[in-house]
Amino acid sequence: MAYSLGLYSFSDGELAAFDMDVVRAVLSPVAAVPEEVIDGATECWIRAADGSEAEVSVSGGLICVIRPQAGDVWKIIVELADRLRAAVLLPDGTLLCREEIRGHLPGGMEHDAVLVPEITLAAFERAAGPFTHPLA
Repeated sequence: MAYSLGLYSFSDGELAAFDMDVVRAVLSPVAAVPEEVIDGATECWIRAADGSEAEVSVSGGLICVIRPQAGDVWKIIVELADRLRAAVLLPDGTLLCREEIRGHLPGGMEHDAVLVPEITLAAFERAAGPFTHPLA
């Protein structure tokens, strides 16, 4: 099974749309193929300078990151999550998010979330658990 994770935007306990200007600002410089809009969702393939890649799909308040490879692509994903102030749902069900969005999470989610001052690669790796290879 491929590794994937979700980035979510919440406002007042509800799913909210991401700021697409921020999404484009982070992803456009690293897009390996042109952005494509399918059924209202924006999909692209991103590639970091070291050649590591991931598929990204943006639809409203959800961003799916599919098959991210080990390498600098993780720095892009982490930057995207942090700049969007997104909650990151890891494959094991852990929710990683900035402390400042605690009050915007749906009821009860804040009790199980890993809250950090900012989303960084180190915070992500601590929340995600050990990897066989470093993410970057």
